[in-house]
Amino acid sequence: MKRIGEHRKLLGVEKSATLKDLKTVYRNTMKDAHPDKFVNDEAGKLEAEEKSKSVIEAYHFLVSINPETQEKYKEEYTETISSSIIQDFYYEKSILKVQHFNGKMFEYIGVPRNTYIKMVNSDSPSRFARRHIYGKYIYRKNGEAMAE
Repeated sequence: MKRIGEHRKLLGVEKSATLKDLKTVYRNTMKDAHPDKFVNDEAGKLEAEEKSKSVIEAYHFLVSINPETQEKYKEEYTETISSSIIQDFYYEKSILKVQHFNGKMFEYIGVPRNTYIKMVNSDSPSRFARRHIYGKYIYRKNGEAMAE
């Protein structure tokens, strides 16, 4: 949850920002911080590169958890959590990453460590997730497994 706040602060947006708002703020911020603006200023260029990387990361993260994005993928998400069991999962810095057998992967943000430990110790991680993870934490799609 701290990460969400940091990204919002970096872009200067509120929790209620729409995708259109995020895009506008992102474009305006990138105009000011783009490394190409610093042609003869090496220090300024390096600083701009770092800032632009942070802005890009913040923008993509906030877009991925935005309610409009979540609504767009709601059917796919609902299908996955209701019919595909968990293949693997891992936890890092309050983020639970869940890989499903259908190839979809989702991140759940702000999951307490003790909840993760309970999931590890449960008889069925899929059943545990349906009861204690899905619908309780902010999530975002984290990609799909490559077909082999």
